[in-house]
Amino acid sequence: MDRSAADMTDVEARSFGHVLRDGLAGVNAMRAARCLVAVAALLLILVTLEPFPDLRSENFVTVVGGRMALTYIVYGLLAIVAVLCVAATDAPALKSLVTPLHLCLVGWLLLNVAFSESRGVSLQRFVLAASVTSLAVLLPLLPPTQRGFNLCLGGAALALLALCYLGVFLAPQYSIHTALDITEPQLAGDWRGSFGHKNVASPVMTILVYVGIYLSAVGSFVMGPAIAALAGIFLIFTGGKTSSVLCLAVYALASLVYVTRSLWLKRIVCFVPLILMNLLTVGSVMSPALGSMTRLLPLDPTFTGRSAIWEFALAAVAEKPIIGHGYAAFWDDVSARQTAQGAEWATTAAHSHNSYLDLAVTIGLPGLLLVILVFVLAPLGNFHSAQAHNRSSALAKLFLTIWLFGLYYGATETFLLDRQNPIWFMFALAVAGLHFLARFQCVEPTEPAR
Repeated sequence: MDRSAADMTDVEARSFGHVLRDGLAGVNAMRAARCLVAVAALLLILVTLEPFPDLRSENFVTVVGGRMALTYIVYGLLAIVAVLCVAATDAPALKSLVTPLHLCLVGWLLLNVAFSESRGVSLQRFVLAASVTSLAVLLPLLPPTQRGFNLCLGGAALALLALCYLGVFLAPQYSIHTALDITEPQLAGDWRGSFGHKNVASPVMTILVYVGIYLSAVGSFVMGPAIAALAGIFLIFTGGKTSSVLCLAVYALASLVYVTRSLWLKRIVCFVPLILMNLLTVGSVMSPALGSMTRLLPLDPTFTGRSAIWEFALAAVAEKPIIGHGYAAFWDDVSARQTAQGAEWATTAAHSHNSYLDLAVTIGLPGLLLVILVFVLAPLGNFHSAQAHNRSSALAKLFLTIWLFGLYYGATETFLLDRQNPIWFMFALAVAGLHFLARFQCVEPTEPAR
């Protein structure tokens, strides 16, 4: 080979090297950007744009309501960015979401918005719910590998916990309920962290306990135990009795489901206690026989008189059982509605304290049935399929546990389809994660070329 040919070969080799390095840099930058979007979505949901609200201020509700435009813009833009990030590389995963059942649910929600008693309110809130739910569904696809997903989830969890603990120790008046709170001064002393209420902080901390256990199981022996311990301690100080009881009970139930091989036995383990729980709560006001049975129990299944709220909500379902009163539009102004004598205070409630009953009120019984099919029945089948194909068993168990917690928490509180509610976000994330694991294998990190 002559000198000129050798020089040309060297030039081509250097050019190829530059192209390869530029390509790898572009790939790494895209991966980093996707992880950044995932962390931003998690922190936006968990920390919110209005952390540490001052519950002592009479202007609290007005101030938050006046800044909702920024919330809609930020969630909407972030959802669009998330779609653009995954559209090119995860098209099969996105196509798997287009199922007849999913399309029926979306179509029914749009029909419900169109016939809502407050169409403008329902449409506005549906747009926000669509943005938040899209972020939750796409989040498992954003990190390029399972290790990346673990780091994003763990990093966001630690950031939230650090913020909550700093608030408790440095600004307790903004992170602990006080006797000066405008509403519910009886909660004084209960920790709420950066959230607006202990009933939001406690379920989030329960989910973070599960995240910490999962990270410990996949080899994160520092971050995992730290998250589980910090979240568990915070959960105790929130005073959230429902979340505290469900935390260990649901994890034990998920562990039982995990070792159960038959799908039918899985269904029995998951759903029989859930049905009983709803019968002992909402069912107790529907059936005199069930009501008499619940009164014999050593605990109060109505959670301090919520039966009046359930009776009020059941009456609302009877008014419009098919189409419902409109997505997220019923509880804004119910003070003029009739209620049972002696239970007029039920009209001041913000929701029905039962996710399933609340959906029957707002989107009707057909809408409730579709939600049950998509978010209650399908995820267990997806977990069974993922387990049968041995796909990321630890991650599948995390999603299963969060999903189960949401099902049981929904029997006492309202969060299903609830816009930017962090419990709804994490629940939808778990449901989407199980959907993808049932159909695709997680990408594992590869060693860099030497």
